[in-house]
Amino acid sequence: MIRRRTFMAGTAAVLAAPSISRAAATAPLKFIPQSDLTILDPIATTVYTARNHGMMVFDTLFGMDSAYQIQPQMLDGFTVEDDGKRWKLTLRDGLFWHDGEKVLARDCVASIRRWAVRDGIGSLLMARTDELAAIDDKTIRFRLKRPFQILPYALGKISTPICAMMPERLASTDPFKAVSEMVGSGPFRFKADEWVSGSLAVYTKFDRYQPRAEKTTGWTAGGKVVHFERVEWHTSPDDGTSASAMQSGEMDWWELPTADLLPVLKRTGKIKVEIKDRNGTLGFMKMNNLQPPFNNAAIRRALLGAVVQSDYMIAIAGEDPAMWRAGVGIFTPGTDMASDAGMDVLNRPRDIAKVRAAIKEAGYNNERTVLLAPQDPHYRKAMADVGAEMLKSAGFNLDVQVLDWGTAIVRRENKEPVDKGGWSALFTTANGLDMQTPLLHFLRTTGEKAWFGWTNSPRIEELRAAWVDAPDVTAQKQIAADIQRQCWIDVPHLPVGIWYQPMAWQNTVDGIPDGFPLFWGARRV
Repeated sequence: MIRRRTFMAGTAAVLAAPSISRAAATAPLKFIPQSDLTILDPIATTVYTARNHGMMVFDTLFGMDSAYQIQPQMLDGFTVEDDGKRWKLTLRDGLFWHDGEKVLARDCVASIRRWAVRDGIGSLLMARTDELAAIDDKTIRFRLKRPFQILPYALGKISTPICAMMPERLASTDPFKAVSEMVGSGPFRFKADEWVSGSLAVYTKFDRYQPRAEKTTGWTAGGKVVHFERVEWHTSPDDGTSASAMQSGEMDWWELPTADLLPVLKRTGKIKVEIKDRNGTLGFMKMNNLQPPFNNAAIRRALLGAVVQSDYMIAIAGEDPAMWRAGVGIFTPGTDMASDAGMDVLNRPRDIAKVRAAIKEAGYNNERTVLLAPQDPHYRKAMADVGAEMLKSAGFNLDVQVLDWGTAIVRRENKEPVDKGGWSALFTTANGLDMQTPLLHFLRTTGEKAWFGWTNSPRIEELRAAWVDAPDVTAQKQIAADIQRQCWIDVPHLPVGIWYQPMAWQNTVDGIPDGFPLFWGARRV
């Protein structure tokens, strides 16, 4: 755990500096994640800490480079035959699970099947699959009903949930239950014996991992070369403690420093502060579509008129407009699928009196409305604070329930009414990379089979499937615009803007990647 520093403790650290210097080459990399690691199974959740953990422990058949290109990762190669309806994927040599067993094609088949139940793209892929089989120890075969040209993207995407490969005995686990062990084939092993939820997660280098020969081209593609024997994730009790630990050199890398502490970190002259992820982070309010009041689409539509995106962004990222954008729709601004389709619902002048009247006219009957308000990380608290005021001003009988993010992750899966532990609204986020296309978990609108919120929109699902088959980018853009217009009707979530989050790390560490935290390539200098 990150310890609070006193003056004497800081003095002791300075006096010990010579021994620290001698041990620097073998010292672990100490990292402060955005939130506590509470769920280890990267298939069971969309939480980014679980994804980042999963990328260390598990590998994927394909990887994505920083130019958004998909490359073979666990694969030696693949072939496509029968006009795109038959794919053969061949595993490369030298793949081992952390328990010492060889990686076999049947392990991968079971892993794909388990992932596909939870993933929006995976469900589309399996709906078009006549056969998915291991035809020998190294070869995976898909026989498709019709072509699915984005198959490599589906299996190699870095958006949640990732298609993590795991041994068949674990991949046979019910997709809606967490796996019992962390056995992957990735570059790090998870030290379950040292894991302390709420405090510490430890990873050690997997000596039998064989990186690809190609130099990494960013993100999860190319050779994953590990330079640290040990990586430690330290959950911080608060942002001030994190800042102190960075200033003293106790911690090496802080994923999400708050805007107000950035000047303090920069003044040390020893800490680099930089926006490493230019995709940005989009904020949303998810609403429980199974229970009142947000099972009423007319109420959800009326609430669009209360959203002031700049209020959320200033609360999160400060007054500097270079750090955020408002006027954000369903897709990441500046990318191919983004458009102004129907954006008048968010951009026209706000009139809260009209919103209250519309909500009442839509049938709101003063039902207790439970807003789950996580206090960590800082941006979730900021969204919850602004959102609570929005909901109150819109006339909702609001019950704000303060909790930590780890508890909220579990609570948000509860589909029951609010008097049985359920919920009405929750603010969450998605990386801009995840929101560039319709193939994202936030737009999986299959009711109770979808992710939390459980929106049911056959029309959005129909359009998502059409987008996959679109002949070119022009056609895809038109379909994406139609999806956005439909979102203003069915309202799977309320977008509240996009911001650009800096990272902070010691200048004694090199190789901090662009994008989200990945731990191969980093080294001490």
